Amino acid sequence: MQANNIKIAQNRFYSRKWGVFNHFLHVIQNDPNTLNSYGKQTDWDTLVKEFDTETLARNLHEMGAGYYVITVMQGTKYMVAPNATFDKIAGTKPGEACSTRDLIEDLYQALSKYDIDLFLYFTGDGPYKSVEEGKKFGFIEPREVGVTKPFVEKWASVLEEYAIRYGNKIKGWWIDGCYKSWLKYTDELLEIYYKACKKGNPNALVALNNGLLDRIEVGFSFEDFLCGEQNDFTIVPEQRFYGTAQAHILAPLGLGGCVLGCWGTFGLKRDAEYLTDYIKKVNQAGGVVTIDIGVYRDGKFDETQMEALKFVGKNISF
Repeated sequence: MQANNIKIAQNRFYSRKWGVFNHFLHVIQNDPNTLNSYGKQTDWDTLVKEFDTETLARNLHEMGAGYYVITVMQGTKYMVAPNATFDKIAGTKPGEACSTRDLIEDLYQALSKYDIDLFLYFTGDGPYKSVEEGKKFGFIEPREVGVTKPFVEKWASVLEEYAIRYGNKIKGWWIDGCYKSWLKYTDELLEIYYKACKKGNPNALVALNNGLLDRIEVGFSFEDFLCGEQNDFTIVPEQRFYGTAQAHILAPLGLGGCVLGCWGTFGLKRDAEYLTDYIKKVNQAGGVVTIDIGVYRDGKFDETQMEALKFVGKNISF
């Protein structure tokens, strides 16, 4: 029965055709030197409270996006929703690392008005850049020494709290930093994250990222969809399923210029016509495409990227 339910979830994901990804992070939206910040800097809690979920959802609807993915965190202690487990392990107070506002819940409420599914981005290397908090979890630089089971179990407990809280509101998880060669991850260790996600929603789709590749490859033997991380919209899958995983591509549309390279930035690496043609090819092959674009600190999008994705939406509907 479980396998049938996962297939239903995969069919739903595939039927959405394409969606939008945002990096919403302290190092981007709260850096006064980035366009994303409007030249402004505040504490993290204030930044999260500025995010206008209603405007974001309306803009995604106007684009025609079928789903939306946002970073819960990446590399640091700063997270977009409360998490008592994190605070207990890290020794932080509400608002210091985990925002007091539940941005994830607010996003779900706004997106559900337009039938836009919500996916979440998490990582497998924890808050390693926030050294004091990273030490509490047991993983900081140099990361190449590899993760340990005690670290994975602690970090998975943070993920599990989120998964249980949101339940069926979250349709899938894209978990970064699960590198087998570099961070010494094994299927046994990765399964801890997989099971944590499933405790909230057994039918949530899970992908575990084994890194940027020049090919399409399954990262984890049990994952439900491919991470498919690419730097550009060029590779097209040859089939819908790779093992048990739904084919999927994630790539950035922006031109670069921030701490994460092209990820989370503005401008167009590919024009609307090219992007539309590429997504159609991936869809026809059985895959789904997620487009990473820039977002301002208040949840608004770059007009140039918005117009390009409106063109995509008019030509590829789900």
